[in-house]
Amino acid sequence: MDQKNIRNFCIIAHIDHGKSTLADRLIEMTGALRPEEMSEQVMDSMELERERGITIKAKAIRLNYRRADGEGFLLNLIDTPGHVDFSYEVSRTLAACEGAVLVVDATQGIQAQTLANVYLAMEHNLEIIPVLNKVDLPGAEIDRVMAEVKSVLGYGEEAVLKISAKTGFGVSGLLEAVVARIPEPKGAPERPLRALIFDSHYDRYRGVIAYLRVIDGTIRRGDRLRLMAAGTEMEVLEAGFFNPKECPVDELGTGEVGYVATGLKQVGDCPVGDTVTASARSAETALPGYRPAKPMVFAGIYPTQANDYQELREAMEKLKLNDASLTYEPENSPLMGHGFRCGFLGLLHMDIVYERLEREFGLSLVVTAPGVRYLITKTGGERITVINPSELPEPSEIAIMEEPWVKVSIISPAAFIGPIMELVRASGGNHRNTHFLGIAVGTEGAQRVQLDYDMPLRTILTTFYDQLKSRSRGYASLDYEFEGYRETRLVKIDVLVNDEMVDAFSRIVPPAEVQEVGRALVHKLKEVIPRQLFAVPIQAAVGGRIVARMDIAAKRKDVLAKCYGGDITRKRKLLEKQKEGKKKMKNIGRVEVPKEAFLSLLKTDF
Repeated sequence: MDQKNIRNFCIIAHIDHGKSTLADRLIEMTGALRPEEMSEQVMDSMELERERGITIKAKAIRLNYRRADGEGFLLNLIDTPGHVDFSYEVSRTLAACEGAVLVVDATQGIQAQTLANVYLAMEHNLEIIPVLNKVDLPGAEIDRVMAEVKSVLGYGEEAVLKISAKTGFGVSGLLEAVVARIPEPKGAPERPLRALIFDSHYDRYRGVIAYLRVIDGTIRRGDRLRLMAAGTEMEVLEAGFFNPKECPVDELGTGEVGYVATGLKQVGDCPVGDTVTASARSAETALPGYRPAKPMVFAGIYPTQANDYQELREAMEKLKLNDASLTYEPENSPLMGHGFRCGFLGLLHMDIVYERLEREFGLSLVVTAPGVRYLITKTGGERITVINPSELPEPSEIAIMEEPWVKVSIISPAAFIGPIMELVRASGGNHRNTHFLGIAVGTEGAQRVQLDYDMPLRTILTTFYDQLKSRSRGYASLDYEFEGYRETRLVKIDVLVNDEMVDAFSRIVPPAEVQEVGRALVHKLKEVIPRQLFAVPIQAAVGGRIVARMDIAAKRKDVLAKCYGGDITRKRKLLEKQKEGKKKMKNIGRVEVPKEAFLSLLKTDF
């Protein structure tokens, strides 16, 4: 295909605004798949994506489009996630494209992640085609949303396309706009090869499969390639494009998007963001890579069976290849044995990684409570980083403690300003500004507002998003970005089960919340830890001071069941014998904390 007839574009939008459905219509209208091969959300091939109804991984597909005048075009489409936790996937995708289709729901209007994705696309200098989706629904407010797009994004009505991805209305016009408005890829076939790796996965038979965009030159099967940053050399076992399954071809030309089977067995040898060039005729300068993703949330992941540790290590290595934003390092817990302290972009990201490890690799795992990274300056001047609460020094050793803050943007109907402000204030947020989006159109109170706050990251880790949705009846949307570190004063709560500390339950909280959080922890654990043959105390402690305690009563065996008649002293002897036995059992007994106890604390309001 001639380079001037190639278009590389992606679909970006807030979650659930119709990206994957629009991709389905584009695939259907260009004939990339036969009718019997089509299904809903055909690009969302992962089991988790179909279950949850969200896009987790960016997917690419090649479409062949022919204009009415007979001119043919090759369209490389990449469908992207919409959730804030997967914004790193979006940023990598944008680097492989020249244009983006921005989808806005005509019933909801501009949401927080809509703005975040627009700014990302502008940073990459992409041509943006704004699209108003779901215009066929009875609840569509086309005039109001169009006014928002004009005032917030600056696009006139003539530049915005009105479509229905579900019915196909207006999609043919979108295809024509993609061809007309998105520029052809730059680059020269005669230059030395340069291709950017934007994703990858591991195949047990073909090694690392690298997804790449060819900027200059051509890749052919059998070529010897080299990674410019990593220095790894490899042979092209297979090259091809996505349809959406892998389709081998003889070569990938300048401007095309596809994959290369490298045969590499070490997942770290093919990092995302590296530049591929030819071994014989190498390029002089590498392409700009990606800024490394900064993990925001940290949690421990441990195998329930100690002998599964090596399998977990291998699974983490393979998953890291497919998820460049995941970080991990080995750690050891006195109670739980060997595991990994992992860094995630958010709670949903943590949940997805946990699910994928269990499903794709057949592991049984325990996840500890999520936390953030703290910067500690000790009294002696030493500066350390703490991501595991159990590593927090004693209060007397801490001179300065700093925690991460984020800029939070909330978009909601104006009617819910009061409840949202109350929630943010209770979570320690500082108000920055408020401004209304668009022009008030329609019924009173229909206008929407954007609220900007500075907040400690730890306060939005668990139930903040759920409470935000609850207080706004599901209408509010949330986006956040890292701002920096601020000084704070926090203390660590330890949890003791049968006088043995369980470091996985430790929390770092403000001193004023110690009593409340301590009571909530022990109460929740009493519900989920099964009864033993002896009484089990559950305690929350700050330093050496117990702030909350509850006891799990012992299971009681009826030792008098077969004792009938006779003197009362006979019954007393049996009861005393049972009492002595329980004392001895408690001294040597070890409480098994079930997996459900760890999971139940992940989404609790403390």
